[in-house]
Amino acid sequence: MKSTRHFLAITVLLLPFLPLSTPDSKGLKEKITPLIENFRGEAGIYVEHLQSGETYELNADTLFPTASMIKVPIMLKIFDRIQQGELKYKQEMAWYADSINYSYDGGILWSYQEGKKISLDKLISLMITYSDNHASLWLQKLAGSGTAINAWLAEHGLEATRVNSRTEGRSSDYRQYGWGQTSPREMAGLLKTIREKKAVSPAASEEMYRVLTRPYWDNEAISEIPPYIQVASKNGAVSRSRSEVVLVNAPSGDYVFCIITKNQQDQSWKHDNEGWELIRHVSAMLWHHFEPEMHWDATDGDGVFR
Repeated sequence: MKSTRHFLAITVLLLPFLPLSTPDSKGLKEKITPLIENFRGEAGIYVEHLQSGETYELNADTLFPTASMIKVPIMLKIFDRIQQGELKYKQEMAWYADSINYSYDGGILWSYQEGKKISLDKLISLMITYSDNHASLWLQKLAGSGTAINAWLAEHGLEATRVNSRTEGRSSDYRQYGWGQTSPREMAGLLKTIREKKAVSPAASEEMYRVLTRPYWDNEAISEIPPYIQVASKNGAVSRSRSEVVLVNAPSGDYVFCIITKNQQDQSWKHDNEGWELIRHVSAMLWHHFEPEMHWDATDGDGVFR
């Protein structure tokens, strides 16, 4: 018989979510301020260079909608259940659309044949890489519930980040923020904690980081970072909010940033939406700020690939 090894999940007080004593970088403030002064809406930004400690904060502890960024906390709770032996990473399950009660006709999982089996690791990839909502809602259910995810977040020191959709007692929060809510500092801190192998367990953190480095949606912040530089990211969008959290494995050292908007006047879904433009401009500025010797700029390509 094969022996089964049980691992205890590492419980970590997530100190990165607390305000840091390091003051905002004057250089970053001077460069970011012109990028946001004409934005028609509210913006929150948190930036941290992990090696130097250089930071920038704007409404970093204010609550914003997560949109699809809530899929990072869902993934964390799924990996916690895997670590505890309650789920298996490669286990296969049969897909039935009615089981999640979500009628949107789109996404990859929606096209699956009823009763067709899919493994848990592929579901996680669909949720993070392609931001597939059907896979995400199924995984939220497999995580135990929105309540279970929120309990895990609270246990690990997060105060702003919560699941609202399909979660008992959070209907008013859902009406205000949608599927989930967070702050720029906490969402950036989540990626930092995963990068530092402090989320769930070192092995779980490494696997989660690998998943986060395979994004399909790369038109915004990632488009302003050289394609040969590894990034971990998750973005989100609803009509009046655009968001992205990114950790860049840059030559000068890792840096992480999260940009979230709300109450945008521009609710369009075009490439030049003001929220998406803000994310791209800040991302480009950060790359040049932290890597001034690289001399790289995104190639336009006349919009053929965007």
